Amino acid sequence: MSDLAPTTGGGAAARTDGDNRYKAVQQKLKTLGQAMDLASNELEALLRGMRLNAQRSEGLAVDIANAELDRKFIEMTNQVSVALGGAAVEVKKLHETAQEVSGLAHDARRKHARLYEGLDTVRSGRKERTPKPGFFAH
Repeated sequence: MSDLAPTTGGGAAARTDGDNRYKAVQQKLKTLGQAMDLASNELEALLRGMRLNAQRSEGLAVDIANAELDRKFIEMTNQVSVALGGAAVEVKKLHETAQEVSGLAHDARRKHARLYEGLDTVRSGRKERTPKPGFFAH
């Protein structure tokens, strides 16, 4: 029996509204980075479990063979081991992708802050309203 169970306490999804103000974008990038960090951790745990179960299945196939049970049980158990090993390879790829996206989200947040934090400080510190983006483009 597997120890896998759906989790409901995962990271919150970032809102996809049209709010592109500095602080809103920073919060969305932070949420994305945290969600990908969490996904990466969960995928790493899943990968360890899959590898362990694949090894157990392989050992079980050897035990079945040593007990001289029907060959079909040995083959089925070997197939489970191979399938878990193959799935673990794909989970590893997904884990690496989650780590990459997490890093990119954190990098984007830092770069966004470096580029726009000063402007946000100026705009937030004055009482006059600022024209919407594109106002001066006409």
